[in-house]
Amino acid sequence: MRDGLILVTGGAGFIGSNIVLDLAGAGCRVAVSDRFGASTKWRHLNGALLHDLVHPDGLFVWLDRHRDDLAAIVHMGAISATTETDIDRIVTNNIRLSLDLWGWCATHRIRLVYASSAATYGDGSAGFADDESPAALARLRPLNAYGWSKHVVDRRFLDDVARGCPAPPQWAGLKFFNVYGPNESEKGDMQSVVAKLYPHARDGRPVTLFKSHRPDYPDGGQRRDFVYVKDCVAVVRWLLETPSVSGLFNVGTGEARSFAELVDALFAALGRRAEVRFVDTPVAIRDNYQYFTQAQIRKLRAAGFRRPFHTIEEGVRDYVEHHLARPG
Repeated sequence: MRDGLILVTGGAGFIGSNIVLDLAGAGCRVAVSDRFGASTKWRHLNGALLHDLVHPDGLFVWLDRHRDDLAAIVHMGAISATTETDIDRIVTNNIRLSLDLWGWCATHRIRLVYASSAATYGDGSAGFADDESPAALARLRPLNAYGWSKHVVDRRFLDDVARGCPAPPQWAGLKFFNVYGPNESEKGDMQSVVAKLYPHARDGRPVTLFKSHRPDYPDGGQRRDFVYVKDCVAVVRWLLETPSVSGLFNVGTGEARSFAELVDALFAALGRRAEVRFVDTPVAIRDNYQYFTQAQIRKLRAAGFRRPFHTIEEGVRDYVEHHLARPG
């Protein structure tokens, strides 16, 4: 893995920056492609030895210049807001860029690991199996444009593979579930529940959760597969170290936990008793609100990934003690 250069797109973002820090810490040569503008995302990369920084507008010129030295691309760059309504922007940034990178990697025989999403599963009525068959993928109905964009890409890549079209020598699409952890600050309203509620819990104020609008779920009983970003990084590292493995894989713990349990874990990490008040789910998102997600991870395990995932108690405690509670 250390023999070649690794490019991480979206490398200053949430998951991307954690991947960059891990790879750089392991002695890999890492290049980052991202848009910084006036943001403070550069702080996410503090401490990382970077080989290069690439503006996305010049990405393919840079790729052509470095193709003989490049070992792999880890494509995390995307518009990840589930509330984004500019569909042309999503097509350009999430679909078109991914298809172009796939084609470039296939042509130049460069490995590609990319971010898909559990948002492709929609309301979950078709299950949460990372089945690559055309029939299984055709049954999925994402609830928002972000999830749709990831699903479009997954289906196109799998169709290329099924037809025997040129493909990267290794490719892996990762369907990330509800990820939380360090370097979320630039995500704004898309930050995890842990990050949003931490300041309230730290200051001894009650935290707020959405009420349930379904009789089969109590308030706070909505269940998600919450996965710590360090586990997501471990999956990416394993794939880069295991070039024989390709496919579409869920990345989650395999166990759905309630928002109430997540809040309990947060307050426990702070040594406090949980105080929660419930508010109505906003009407604008109520119809598309997911009440249950749970990754099936048998396929990932069968492929050889053996490392255990953090429980929410373990992950939240590590996040609070080693990141959120530290100044700066």
